[in-house]
Amino acid sequence: MSDIQTVGVVGAGTMGSGIAHVFARAGFKVLLCDVEQRFLDRALAQIRTNLGREAAKGKFPETEIEPALGRITPIVDREALASAEFVVEAASERFELKSEIFRSLDRILPKTAILASNTSSISITKLAAQTNRPTQVIGMHFFNPVPVMALVEIVRGMATSDVTFGAVQELSMKLGKTPVEVNDAPGFVSNRVLMPLINEAAFAVMEGVATAEAVDQVFKLGMAHPMGPLTLADFIGLDVCVDIMRVLVEGYGDPKYRPCPLLVRMADAGWLGRKSGRGFYKY
Repeated sequence: MSDIQTVGVVGAGTMGSGIAHVFARAGFKVLLCDVEQRFLDRALAQIRTNLGREAAKGKFPETEIEPALGRITPIVDREALASAEFVVEAASERFELKSEIFRSLDRILPKTAILASNTSSISITKLAAQTNRPTQVIGMHFFNPVPVMALVEIVRGMATSDVTFGAVQELSMKLGKTPVEVNDAPGFVSNRVLMPLINEAAFAVMEGVATAEAVDQVFKLGMAHPMGPLTLADFIGLDVCVDIMRVLVEGYGDPKYRPCPLLVRMADAGWLGRKSGRGFYKY
């Protein structure tokens, strides 16, 4: 499994483009796949900007920018992923969409290929069951912004083999990341712990305990968090936070995970945080 040279990335949004960036930077050939050329063009422009930023900070040689970009091939036809030994899916957090992608990748990819998902909350075991290769399905959960954040949560499904786990652990280290092993459970570790924190912070604002600014200051100055939970919620997207809370409440059947009504109302209003220009703060 350690002879992975060509990697597929399905989904060219914020996370997919970041994942393509780190694989290309580490010397892998990358097939970046999305449904429309304009999404791919936008992703490549973003990767070029981010590589330039790394070069300006002395983290990446400027002479390597063009070769790294040259290792990324944008594709709209999923069938072209047939030459990849490893594919990571980075589509929207919806099980129906991800399961359709996994079924088609299972058909297209060589029998020995590994299928990974960048999901932040959906069951790897359930995705693996959509395929004929459940031992070769794994979670590879990167954090945003992917080129900067050191952590990769590697999620074992019920059937994931040790060989698959070892290959993805090795791959993460080749990318300069620190892999942390977790087992499949709703929200894994990161979002099982983080999302209730964000949710409680939203309840504190809704109940008039404190302003969003005050809540964030408590965490920055008192808990040494680099940003407060509500600033982080705006960065993640309030719609994404609500979706993950719903996965948690459904997965555990425990009402303590119910999404804060204020979060739900803000998401319904289109106040999604940084990406829409307004959330707990204005941008």
